[in-house]
Amino acid sequence: MRNFSQVDVFSSEPLLGNPVAVVHGADGISDDEMARFARWTNLSETTFLLEPTDASADYRLRIFTPGTELPFAGHPTIGSAHAWLEAGGQPKNEGEVLQECQAGLVRLKRGERLAFAAPPLVREGPVSDEDRARIVKSLRIDDAEVVDMAWADNGPGWVAVLLESAERVLALEPDFVTMGDLDVGVVGPHTDKKDADVEVRAFCPDMGIGEDPVTGSLNASIGQWLAGNRLPTSYVAAQGTAIGRRGRVHVETDGDTLWVGGDALTTITGRVAL
Repeated sequence: MRNFSQVDVFSSEPLLGNPVAVVHGADGISDDEMARFARWTNLSETTFLLEPTDASADYRLRIFTPGTELPFAGHPTIGSAHAWLEAGGQPKNEGEVLQECQAGLVRLKRGERLAFAAPPLVREGPVSDEDRARIVKSLRIDDAEVVDMAWADNGPGWVAVLLESAERVLALEPDFVTMGDLDVGVVGPHTDKKDADVEVRAFCPDMGIGEDPVTGSLNASIGQWLAGNRLPTSYVAAQGTAIGRRGRVHVETDGDTLWVGGDALTTITGRVAL
């Protein structure tokens, strides 16, 4: 039996963010057992906290969707760091947590809320005409509605699409069959900026889910793509609105580092037979 936490991430209100299942002390669990447990939880991500292999890291994290393992993901990073700290984890460096994952070392800072330093993009730049046509068709929009589109991949495989408004983003009814193995993030600005500057949606049918409620990795890559250009250097993104959530992602640039932050609340604790 191992300790287990379920953490709601990117919301200050319980049950309105994106939950992540976290298994503590996961050393010794096989890859197959991790994958089966992730399918069983049926959450967008399930994570496993292990002893680090890098001496500078505080812990090592493995991240699974119901369909695959990810080298990096944002809401599992914040949720797992929250769970590790709540369970008594002691960072090697004050005010900072250093996570080891397949994508490398990821820094988190501790302040009003946890925030991770966005990892570098592994793919960026123009989208091929073929992929663009498939994305436009899968979103059921006209090509003329696309303000901009680019690869913005920091591990999961994101292509980012900028539309003219948050209202248009919220109105999307995507065709996941046409989308296929593409992971598509869509962003549009709010004209009435109450507590969010932009609306974001994440479509990732190849990961075993259709729409992800609130997505740290996508918001990180959108920030790297647009912050200080088409978006302010510091802004708040809303996500999950279309599926009954109320996620809020805080994005800010500090020199060459883009930070992605969010609140985290533990909703379930217990023991799991793994």
